[in-house]
Amino acid sequence: MAKTIRLTAAQAMVRWLAAQMTGDGERFVEGIWGIFGHGNVAGLGEALEKSKQDFPTWRGQNEQTMAHTAIAYAKAMKRRRAMAVTTSIGPGATNLVTAAALAHVNRLPILLIPGDVFANRRPDPVLQQVESFEDGTVSANDCLRPVSRYFDRIARPEQLLTALPRALATMTDPASCGPVTLAFCQDTQAEAYDYPAEFFEPRIWRIRRPQPDLQEVEDVAALLRSATSPLIVAGGGVIYSQAEAALARFAETHNIPVVETQAGKSALPQSHPLNFGASGVDGSAAANALSSKADLVIGVGTRFQDFTTGSWALFGNPERRLVSINVAAYDAVKHGALPVMGDARVALEAISAALGSHRAAPPKLELRETWLKAVDEHCRDRQRPAGELPSDAEVIGAVQRAANENAIAMCAAGTMPGALKLLWQPSQGGYHMEYGFSCMGYEIAGAMGVKLAAPEREVICFVGDGSYMMANSELATAVMRRIPFTVVLTDNRGYGCINRLQQACGGEEFNNLYKDCNVEQQPQIDYVAHAASMGAHAVKAENIADLEARIAEARSRDIPTVIVIETDPREGPGFGEAGHWWDVAVPETGQTDKLARAYASYLENQQRQRLVN
Repeated sequence: MAKTIRLTAAQAMVRWLAAQMTGDGERFVEGIWGIFGHGNVAGLGEALEKSKQDFPTWRGQNEQTMAHTAIAYAKAMKRRRAMAVTTSIGPGATNLVTAAALAHVNRLPILLIPGDVFANRRPDPVLQQVESFEDGTVSANDCLRPVSRYFDRIARPEQLLTALPRALATMTDPASCGPVTLAFCQDTQAEAYDYPAEFFEPRIWRIRRPQPDLQEVEDVAALLRSATSPLIVAGGGVIYSQAEAALARFAETHNIPVVETQAGKSALPQSHPLNFGASGVDGSAAANALSSKADLVIGVGTRFQDFTTGSWALFGNPERRLVSINVAAYDAVKHGALPVMGDARVALEAISAALGSHRAAPPKLELRETWLKAVDEHCRDRQRPAGELPSDAEVIGAVQRAANENAIAMCAAGTMPGALKLLWQPSQGGYHMEYGFSCMGYEIAGAMGVKLAAPEREVICFVGDGSYMMANSELATAVMRRIPFTVVLTDNRGYGCINRLQQACGGEEFNNLYKDCNVEQQPQIDYVAHAASMGAHAVKAENIADLEARIAEARSRDIPTVIVIETDPREGPGFGEAGHWWDVAVPETGQTDKLARAYASYLENQQRQRLVN
C-alpha cells in the first residue's frame, strides 16, 4: 500500500511549494508575502508558521503592493524564480486584482492564494463575503478570473493534487507564463487528507526553449537576404529568454541595427554601437528615423505595444514587412506578421545559421552619434537660477552621472517612463520598467523586489509625487527588512504627464495639477517628513548638483533613501525631433479653436496608421 501523510490542505500546499525546485537547486517559489485575516490566518497561517524555516513568510503593508514586490522580483529574476502572495477574503482578495492584471499584461509569474468563502456554505454569508444573486458559486475571487492565466478554487483537499502542478506548469511555461490564482476556501484549508507521500518529493521545473519551425526560419532568412534596411525591435522576451548575447551576436554578424521597447531596454547596453535607442512614441530620433524607413521589421519577444509602434504609424515604408519572433502564438501573428514561434535565443541562432555570412548594408551610425550628443546636452546641469526648477531630463542626467555603472533604474508611470526610455543609458540589465500596465504605485514596492533579486546592484527608483501618494507603504517594509535602495521623488505638484497630454489633445488644464483641482486650499505635502516617519533616510535636494551628491551618499546606507526634488511640470521628456505620434482619441467637436486644431492633427496622423502588412 502506498505511503501517505496526513496533513491539512494548507499544510500540504506549503510543503509541496517548498519542494518545487529550479534546475539550479533553488526553490522556484522563493517564499510568500502575507497579510492575514479570517480567510487565511487559521488554516494557511498555521501551516506557514510551522514551515517558516523551510518556506519563509514576509508581511507587507498592502495586498496590492506585496504582489507588486513579488512581480518585480520575478521580472528581475527573468522569470526563473517567483513569489507567492496570500490574503484574506473580501477586500484583501480584491486588492490583488490590479497586481494580477499587471502580471498578466507583462507575462510575469506570481502565485496568488486569496482566502475564499466556506466550501460547505454552512455559515454563509460570512464577514466580507460577496454574494451573487444569480450564481451561488461566485465569490469576490472571481474578479481575478480575467486577469489570471490559470484560476482554480480549492474546495476539497485532494484538489491540490491536480491544481498545484497545473499552477507551476503555467508559471514556468514561457508561452503561458503569468499570474495563477488558487482561491482557497477557508474551511478546506483546515481540512485533513491522507496525501500520497510521493506528492511531496522534490521536483525540478525547467524553463523549456521551444524550437522554431524550420520553414519559418527559412522564410525569415529569405526576407533578410532581400531587405535593404532591416531593423530589430528588441522586446522583453529577449531578456526573459536570456538571449542578450545571442541578440548582440546576431546584430553584429549581420550588421542589423537594434531599437528597444520599454521591456527590452538594456538587453543591449547603450554603449553597443548597433543600439540606436528607444523606439516609438517615447523613442529617440535615431531609432525612429531607422524605423520609419525600415523595409523589414523583426520583433524579438515583443507584443508590439502602441508606444513601440507609434500606434502603427511609425513603420512608414510602404514596402515594409513585419516578422515576429515570439514564444506565444498570440503575439507572433499580430498585425499580419510572419511568425517565428519559438524561444528568442534559439530562434536568433537558427536564423543566423540560415543566413550564413550575409550582412546588411551598414546603418547610418551618425544618427546614433548625433542622438547621444543631444542626450548629453539635454541632461546636463544647466545651473538654473534660484527659483527656476529643473526638468526631469536634468534629474535623469544627475542620477546617471552619480550612479554606479551597474545601477538599475526602475519606474512605472507618469513622466519618467518616457523620459528614462529616451534618455537613460544603461549597462546590460540596468533598466527595469513596468510599462505593460504602467501602474501608478508599483515603484516603491517594485524597487524592493528588484533589490531582493539583485542585492549586489545599486537600485534607483524614479517616482513622481502622484505615484508616491498612491502607494508608498512598502517603504516601511523595506526599512524593517533592511533592504536598501534609492528613491528619487520628483515633485511637480500633481499629474504633470497627463496634464501635458490633456493640453496636447486640445483640452484645458483641469484636475491634474493641484493648482487646477477643485480644492479649498492647495496642499503643502512634506514628502521628506513623510518618508522619514516610516524610517527611511529622507532629504530634499536643493538643486541638480545637490542631487548628485545625495545619490552618492545613499550607497553607504542599509535602509532606503528618499531624495525629494521639485521639478517643472511643464517640461516633458522629449525634445527636437524625438518621439512620435500616439493615438489618443480627440473629441470630434467642441467649443474651442484649440480643440479643433488638435482634432485636425489627429485625423492627419490617423491616415499614417498601417494595421496589417
